[in-house]
Amino acid sequence: MSSPTADSPRGSSRGKRAAERPPSRLRRTRKPKTAPPEVKTTPAEAPPAALVVPAPAAPVAPDPEPTPALAQDTGALPPDGPRRSLMLLWFAVLGLGTAALVWSALGGLLEDSGTAGPLASVPEWVDGAGAVAVATALSWLLATRTAGRALVSAGLALVLGVASLLVGGRVLPTGAAVMTCVVGSVYAVMVTVPAVTWWKAVREVLVAVLVAVVTAFAAVGFEPTVATDRFDLAALFLALGLVFTIVYRLGAGLHGLGRRGMIVVASGLAVLVVTLLYAELLRRYGTQTFVSSVLDFADWVSARIGAFPRPLVVLLGIPALAWGTHLRARRRQGWWVCAFGVAATVPLATGLVAPDSSYLEAGLRAAYSLVLGLLIGYVLIRIDLALTGTKGSRGRRAEEAGPHRPEPRRFAEL
Repeated sequence: MSSPTADSPRGSSRGKRAAERPPSRLRRTRKPKTAPPEVKTTPAEAPPAALVVPAPAAPVAPDPEPTPALAQDTGALPPDGPRRSLMLLWFAVLGLGTAALVWSALGGLLEDSGTAGPLASVPEWVDGAGAVAVATALSWLLATRTAGRALVSAGLALVLGVASLLVGGRVLPTGAAVMTCVVGSVYAVMVTVPAVTWWKAVREVLVAVLVAVVTAFAAVGFEPTVATDRFDLAALFLALGLVFTIVYRLGAGLHGLGRRGMIVVASGLAVLVVTLLYAELLRRYGTQTFVSSVLDFADWVSARIGAFPRPLVVLLGIPALAWGTHLRARRRQGWWVCAFGVAATVPLATGLVAPDSSYLEAGLRAAYSLVLGLLIGYVLIRIDLALTGTKGSRGRRAEEAGPHRPEPRRFAEL
């Protein structure tokens, strides 16, 4: 088959390939960019100038009100308790009431001894007024310490105290005396603060004992007509109910006790129940020979040293106060141990109510119970440190010097 020629209708293949080949880059000519045509505007075609409208005058703003200057943060913490002037007022009421009660007690002692003098002539209303002042002040202090309504509590105590003095009889003075013993005994426990060392625990126990002694004078000032055993049990059970209600909040409830705390609380309740039930069963159902031997032993000790210590105070009350305040420096559960301290403050507060009790015998009984109870408390603290504390004397000193569980001040709200 012959190849097509230039004369053939199909044309030559070379020419076809040459026509299909695009021109070379070198032979291409770039088209010059043409600028857009200028649009000439004539004055007739110019857009009309915008009308200038004068802006309205801005309203005159009123003078800004002066704002109070913000208090500068000085880094100081807000006060965690009542005002100092208010505290001084109530402590003055407490001091005046205590002074009146002490004056009445000294006057009675001087009158019994036949000594004449200005202190022996005491008006009859002094002891009652002092008891009302002390009961009212203790009620206010307890309500302030436990975040209660202080004025309501103090007002109720004042009304009950004044009514017992004006009406008299047997019921109102006895009820006022029981109320005073309960409030003073619970406040004696609440006023304590955590103790890091043994000596600080002794200090807190002495503070609680001092409050209980003042309460004892106030209870006697109402001159109640009592049966000693019933009066002691009523005050003790009411104080236990009140202090456990308060400690339930401070100790984070029962779920915050843990296994160790449950054992401690159960042990304290067992000691309390056994001591009270044993004394009651011995008094009612014990054989005459055994009861006589126990009473003879107590009388023999009293004849030798002047008084016989109270078993409940020695075995439970004072050790619970010492160990509980020491435990509160590390754990909140120490409040549950301190709650059993009312087993010491209630008997001390009711120690002067018994008609056959003297000031000397009551003082010696309290002193002996305090010393023996502190010894047992010291043993409990050492056992607790040996089981749960840091080993060695250096480690114990470092633990005492380190940070501890914080609590509010002594007279601040818990």
